[in-house]
Amino acid sequence: MRLIQFIVSHMGRHVGLIEKDIVIDLTSINPNWNSIFQIFEEAQQVGQNLESYICNSKLPKNRATFSYVELLKQRPGGKTWVLPPIDHPDPAHCLISGTGLTHLGSASQRNEMHKAPVHSQIAEEKRETRAKTDSQAMFEMGLKGGKPEFGKRGIQPEWFYKGTGIILKGHNDFLDIPSFSEDCGEEPEIAGCYIIDNFGVPCRLGFAIGNEWSDHITEKVNYLWLAPSKLRMCSIGPELITDLDFKDIRGYCRIYRGNSLIYDSGELLTGEDNMNNSLANLEDHHFKYPQFRIPGEVHLHYFGTMRLSSGSWSPFQQEDKIQIHFEGMGNDLINYVRRIPFDSTPVTVRRG
Repeated sequence: MRLIQFIVSHMGRHVGLIEKDIVIDLTSINPNWNSIFQIFEEAQQVGQNLESYICNSKLPKNRATFSYVELLKQRPGGKTWVLPPIDHPDPAHCLISGTGLTHLGSASQRNEMHKAPVHSQIAEEKRETRAKTDSQAMFEMGLKGGKPEFGKRGIQPEWFYKGTGIILKGHNDFLDIPSFSEDCGEEPEIAGCYIIDNFGVPCRLGFAIGNEWSDHITEKVNYLWLAPSKLRMCSIGPELITDLDFKDIRGYCRIYRGNSLIYDSGELLTGEDNMNNSLANLEDHHFKYPQFRIPGEVHLHYFGTMRLSSGSWSPFQQEDKIQIHFEGMGNDLINYVRRIPFDSTPVTVRRG
């Protein structure tokens, strides 16, 4: 099942069910269905999951529809536009996090990023004999223990916090280069989408294409700056895919400046077959914390990427377009870059 959330000017939020190039307006059938969150809340009251509840509801033959092709063209603030496919009525109750070093390509890039610089052939030879970087060591830990047998806990992966739902952007929206940032960079990933049910059990609603936005210049200075390198703002969408087989997924990322293609990632591989951790292990090491199992909260968790454009081309500029595609994930996620004027003035705190 392919679901989206969108805004209709003067009518508010809507939920849509996608069938080919048509969006069936579920909100016109049931006005209470103005968010995926609300539909899930109703579904758990009758003991059903999200997909079954929608399928088992009587959808009339004569129902309002939208052109999906036209809806995808719209930018936020227009007559209609696409929202992130899952969020929470109160953004403070949507937690966004992720994990890294789950793909071979990303581990290789991080390993090179975090090697100390060398200035001679002798120094290079000495470095090769030294211990692996922490990034490479952690990736190899995942290879050894990231896919445990059913019922057993595996090795924990790298984990990071992004923020709350206030930072979440949808299809065709802007991703900002903050005023304090030296850099920004796309991270084409798949994100798991979850709601905690009334009994404190994490429920995976499905998956969405994601762009986890980061400052790789800051990260390159020292890997302990991984946390501040996360630029908080990020995006998912345009669709929530409820029945994705998270095994072997192929895609690509392309970046355009005007009408010119300036970066093509080539084939990106993700899914469990191409990762050093199982989906179950990544989920376990997030939701093992009781504070992440509070009923009614939404969780979005990025699963990592194979390849970044960082270091392979010139920095992002205003209105650059980022397009991310993954097979079986519906239409591509598109975002645009917006640069906030640089400002190094510190934030001051007053006495309350």
